[in-house]
Amino acid sequence: MRYVYETMYILRPDLGEETTERAIEKYQSLLQENGVETIETQHRGKRRLAYEIGKHREGIYIQMNYECDGSQIAGLERAMRMSDDVIRYLTIKQPIREPKEAPEEQPVEA
Repeated sequence: MRYVYETMYILRPDLGEETTERAIEKYQSLLQENGVETIETQHRGKRRLAYEIGKHREGIYIQMNYECDGSQIAGLERAMRMSDDVIRYLTIKQPIREPKEAPEEQPVEA
């Protein structure tokens, strides 16, 4: 069964724009190499963290939404764990929501 996954990760705030884009492309291509077809990525920019993480008070937030069977997640999270640029990551799973059928309209009697 396929699910929709959302991975939110936070990059170090001192990374330049070019390094940030390379990191985003790295994780997108890692998923694509493992069979994920549709990836929606949102660069949410630099934001203040709720609490200090590794002496960082800010971070660059990136959100990826994609559909897969789940076997790709371990490789993605391992790559993020090994990277010095990623200070936090979280992946959540949601079942695919089927579109609701529109209720049939009842004829109006005059």
